[in-house]
Amino acid sequence: MKEIVIISGKGGTGKTSITASFAYLGGKDIVAADCDVDAADMHLLLQPDFAKSEDFYSGFIAKINQDECNKCGKCVEVCRFNAIPVIDGQYIVKPLNCEGCGYCPRVCPTDAIIMEEQNVGQWYISTTKAGNLMVHARLRIGAENSGKLVARVKKEAKRIAENTQKDYVVVDGSPGIGCPVVSSLSGANFVVLVTEPTVSGLHDLKRAYQLVKKFNIKAGCIINKSDLNLHACEEIKDFLRKESIVHISNLPYDETFTKAMTVGQTIVEYEKSNLKSLMTKSWEKVKETTNPGGGKKK
Repeated sequence: MKEIVIISGKGGTGKTSITASFAYLGGKDIVAADCDVDAADMHLLLQPDFAKSEDFYSGFIAKINQDECNKCGKCVEVCRFNAIPVIDGQYIVKPLNCEGCGYCPRVCPTDAIIMEEQNVGQWYISTTKAGNLMVHARLRIGAENSGKLVARVKKEAKRIAENTQKDYVVVDGSPGIGCPVVSSLSGANFVVLVTEPTVSGLHDLKRAYQLVKKFNIKAGCIINKSDLNLHACEEIKDFLRKESIVHISNLPYDETFTKAMTVGQTIVEYEKSNLKSLMTKSWEKVKETTNPGGGKKK
């Protein structure tokens, strides 16, 4: 079983649309995982049924029992995050400010403060319209610990793939180079970098690849909207050659990408798509690169 992670240096490059297309083309041979939990939207294209859901708890937040509080103010003195204002004569914890460090209950003389584990989101196991299973999640507004939620999604997807002997886990990673991306890359066999032919696109590609290199993971690249700036596209190709990154494909600018999204379809199932053939060839090249010997490998 191979784990393929699709990431981009920034949002808006077409990463999720490409991942959803790969998941659709993979059909019952793959398990899909949406690890872009801060802005999960692959469900809009794959239409999962949300058959199983479970709350995800991570991190702690302080809570003050007003009946036990003697209003000494020691908690305010030690809080470095300005999370405990006095409102109408009561010491109140501001959830978005509290970092869950646990210092305030240690200094409270009346044990009026407890640390409560936080429900920061939900994760799901679904069957998609492509007939495969998809593990996905949704982080609550303002919640943190997205990296831990990503790790849970990946763990469940890999468990399902191993138990059902699937060939691939196809992961939609978060954009950028932050904690959720690091969590997405952990344990991956191959990374697909999605970029655009712009100055900022090349810059973001380089940043993302520097992170991939630290994990020592083989990488490939898809240049989306490749015909919008031919000079920038050639610069990206030069970078790919220099770093021995597999050049998977160039996808030309095509408004059917957006039209397909508006009707809730991947580009490979949209009837008027001119990109279906290119996307299919891209998926075949990804499979060939991760499994050069041919045949099924677990």
